[in-house]
Amino acid sequence: MNFIRDTLSRPRPPSVRRSVQLPRRVTYYPSPVDWRDEVIYFLLVDRFSDGQEETRPLLDRRYLAAARPTLPNGEPWRWDRWAVSGGERFQGGTLRGVVSKLGYLHRLGVTTLWLSPVCKQRGHLNTYHGYAIQDFLDVDPRFGTRQDLVDLVSAAHEQGMRVLLDIVFQHSGPNWRYPPDVPGGAEMPRYTTGRYPFGSWLDATGAPLLGVPDVDDAAWPDEMRNVGYYTRAGAGDLGAGDLNDPAAEHKRSDFFTLRDIDLDAPGALTDMALCYKYWIALTDCDGFRLDTLKHVSFEQARNFCGTIKEFAANLGKTNFFLVGEVAGGDFAATRYLDALERNLNAALDIGEMRLALSDVAKGLAPARAYFDGFVPGLAIMGSHRNLGSRHISILDDHDHVFGAKLRFSTDVMAQHQAAVAAALQLFTLGIPCIYYGTEQALGGPELSERRWLPEWGRADRYLREAMFGPLHPRASERAGLDPQARDGSLPGFGPFGTAGSHCFDERFPVYVRIAALSALRAAYPVLRHGRQYLRPISNFNQPFAFPPAGEIIAWSRILDDEEALCVINPHGVAARGGDVVVDAALNRPGDMLTIILNTAQSADPLGYVGPHPVGQRLPVRERNGASYVEIRNLPPAETLVLTNRP
Repeated sequence: MNFIRDTLSRPRPPSVRRSVQLPRRVTYYPSPVDWRDEVIYFLLVDRFSDGQEETRPLLDRRYLAAARPTLPNGEPWRWDRWAVSGGERFQGGTLRGVVSKLGYLHRLGVTTLWLSPVCKQRGHLNTYHGYAIQDFLDVDPRFGTRQDLVDLVSAAHEQGMRVLLDIVFQHSGPNWRYPPDVPGGAEMPRYTTGRYPFGSWLDATGAPLLGVPDVDDAAWPDEMRNVGYYTRAGAGDLGAGDLNDPAAEHKRSDFFTLRDIDLDAPGALTDMALCYKYWIALTDCDGFRLDTLKHVSFEQARNFCGTIKEFAANLGKTNFFLVGEVAGGDFAATRYLDALERNLNAALDIGEMRLALSDVAKGLAPARAYFDGFVPGLAIMGSHRNLGSRHISILDDHDHVFGAKLRFSTDVMAQHQAAVAAALQLFTLGIPCIYYGTEQALGGPELSERRWLPEWGRADRYLREAMFGPLHPRASERAGLDPQARDGSLPGFGPFGTAGSHCFDERFPVYVRIAALSALRAAYPVLRHGRQYLRPISNFNQPFAFPPAGEIIAWSRILDDEEALCVINPHGVAARGGDVVVDAALNRPGDMLTIILNTAQSADPLGYVGPHPVGQRLPVRERNGASYVEIRNLPPAETLVLTNRP
C-alpha cells in the first residue's frame, strides 16, 4: 500500500500531526466476524525467540544441571546472577524471531498473536518489557525495525493469523525529571493533588538535556514534548481512590518513574490516538491490548477507544479488537466494560477468575469455584452470553497481579497438567489466551534449587523466562543497542533456570495436547459458541451432584441440537470416573455419544491402549429421570470430548 511503502521509505516522522497523512477508505486485512473463534497467544518479544535456535541445542529436561554452564571467567553457575539477568537485562528476542516461529504457533492452533509493546524505549535503560516508551512512532532497535514489524504482521496474515499490539497511551517512559527540590526528589517525588513544576528533559544517557533533542533524547514525536501533556503529580498509590472518580489518585499518579499523561490536556488524547492510528495504518494490525486502562477515566477511555474504532472501520477493519487490562479484579473490569460499551470489546480475566481457573485445573478447588463465574446472578462479569464474548481467559501472564508470581506449571503433579487448564480455557465461554511457554510447562528451576532465588514467587522475572535460551543477555543500557554486545558476566535467562538451550519442543506432552484441543475447537462451532452447563456427576450410584475438588469435571456446550460433553480429570496422579449427566431432551436412553477427543491418545496416537479411545460410542442411560453416560478410569490430567453429532 502507498502509505506503508512511503512511510517506510523515510525516517520515522518527527511529528504525528504535521508529518503523517493517514490513509482512509483503503482495503486492509479484514477483522474476524467473531473474536470467540480465535485462540490468542501472548508473548514478550524479548523473551520469545531470536530466530537463532538452530545454533543451540534443544533443552534436555532430564539433565537441567548440564545446561547451567560456567561463565567465561570460570566462575561457576550462580542463581543470583541468573536472577539478575532475568530482571535487569534484555535477553535478545526480536520481531524476526517471532516470524521464525509462526509455523510452531500455527501448529499449536494459535490464530492471533498478542505482542508485548514494541515502541522504542530509552536506550540507557533495560526496560525489556516495553512499557516505558521514549518514541511513540518507532520500534525499539533491540526488537528490530518498523519494516520488521510490518513484515511480521504480513507473514502472520499469510498464515491466517492476526496480530494484536500491546499499546501504552496513559503514560510514557522516564523521559524527563522533576525539579531537584520537589518533595521526594526529581526521579519519583511524593504524590500531590496539585501539579509540580516541570524539571528537565533527559538526553540519550539519562542526563539533563542541553540544546535541541536528537532522536534518542527526550520524547518523540514532537507533540510529546509538550510539558502540558503530563500530569506532573508525582508517584502515589496506584490503588488509591474511587474507581468512578476521574481525579482519583490512581488515575493521576505516575507509575513509579513512568510519567503519567494528562489526557484531559488540550490535544493530548488526540495526539496519542494519532500515534496509534499511525501504527494501524503502517502495520495492518488487527487490534490493541490497552495497558493500564483502569488508570484513565471512563470518559478518556471512551473517547480514545471510540476514535480508534472509527479510524479502523474506515480501513475496513469493522471489528478492530480492543481489549483492556483493568487491574483490581473482576468488579473493576466489569465497570469499564459497562462504561465503554461497544467501544471496548473485552477485558482480560486477570482477577479472581484466573486464580479459580488455576486451582480447579490442579484439583485444588471444586468445579463450581470456576464455573460459578459464568452463572447469571453470580458472575461478577455479567451473564454467560456477555462473558462469552467479552472476557479473555488467562491462566498465566507476565504480571500475575493476583496471587503468587509463579507460572501454573511451577508446582504440578503431572508434567502435562497445564493441558487440563488449557482445556478449560479452550472449551468454556470466552476467548482463550495462552501465555508463551505454557505449552512447554515453563515454571522455573526444580524445587531443590528455588531456595537460592531472590524473591522467588514475588518478582515478575520468574514469569518471563527466555524460551530461546540465550547463553548470555544483551549488554546493559546503551551498550546493549549493539546486537552483538553481550554481558558475559551473566548467564542468559533461559528456561527452567538454564542458559544456552532452547525449549521449542513440538513433541512435548503439553504442546501435543494443546494442539489437539485447539484443532478440535476449530472444527466444532459448538465448542466456541454453544451455551454452557456444568454437569452433575454420580459415583457408586450416589445422587447426582457437582463434584468436589480433585474429581472429574464435566460440562456441556450446546448449539441447537448438538451437545459436546467435555470431561477433564484434574487429579495429577490418580484415574477418575463417574456417571455424567447429559441433556435429556437431546439424548434419550439408548442413544449414543461418540468420543471425538482423548488427549492421552493424542499424545500416543499409535500405542494408546487405555479407556475411551476416539471413535468409541457410549450409550446414554437413564436413572431417576436423568440421562447420563459412564466415564471410567480417565487417566490423570487428561481430557475427553464426546458429542451426539460426530
